[in-house]
Amino acid sequence: MNSREDDELAQAAVGALTGQLALAPKPGLPDPRDLSARTTRVDHRALRWSAKALAPGLAAMAAAARRTGEPTARLRTELGAIGRCTEHSVGLAGGGHRGALWVLGLLVAAAALEPRAGAKDVAAVAKRIAAHPDRRAPRRPSRGSSISAKYGAAGARGEARAGFPHVRRALDALAAARSAGADEDEARLDALLTVMSTLQDTELLHTVGPTGLRHVQAGARGVLEAGGTATDAGREALYALDADLHARAWSPRGSAGLLAGALFLDSLVVTVSSARAA
Repeated sequence: MNSREDDELAQAAVGALTGQLALAPKPGLPDPRDLSARTTRVDHRALRWSAKALAPGLAAMAAAARRTGEPTARLRTELGAIGRCTEHSVGLAGGGHRGALWVLGLLVAAAALEPRAGAKDVAAVAKRIAAHPDRRAPRRPSRGSSISAKYGAAGARGEARAGFPHVRRALDALAAARSAGADEDEARLDALLTVMSTLQDTELLHTVGPTGLRHVQAGARGVLEAGGTATDAGREALYALDADLHARAWSPRGSAGLLAGALFLDSLVVTVSSARAA
């Protein structure tokens, strides 16, 4: 049976994912404007619904981490098994969120191991978990790992084994945008664009190759260099990038999952600060 703390971590992770889904406009990504899936070919309502199906699996990952007590190879293997079961459940609920599940699963487990750690310390614990191989994983290579090998991209595994550098960059971007006076949605969009501007997104590499990836990265940098989404020039650049990627049907899905991870860690800051104050 899961503890209340495990369930709270799972709900915080699902809340971070649904918070990412609620943002608009997200260039090339499903958002509330596209309820009928005409543009991105992904039904936003179905994604919101299926996000809730992650909660039991994420709570089980937190419980496994708390029971194990250390970022061991045994824990990594158990998390992998829970993750595959959770993927099946999410598929029955409508699908999606595979990348987010990988990011959030490791971060939830790390947060359970170190309940009073700060956001970036949790990412460092997740790195220690990800360093171990999943000995029960299917032996066939995934599309992401094949693309990583072909182009030398870090991919999802590399991102985790490096301690989620793009999650940490997104956290820095959130803090900087808030300090500059951006509202919460603008800060979150700036964090998404920060990830998009440098991430070697294997989904984009698969669909449009290195040239397309560089085009997306340059577009995201253009919004930030124009002042970010809180400025008129930055907002205009955001809408131009959004129209461009939707017209091309290019989707930087890897960035969305990493933003969800950042929003989850960001939610822990308030919890940890409150616990220390008490």
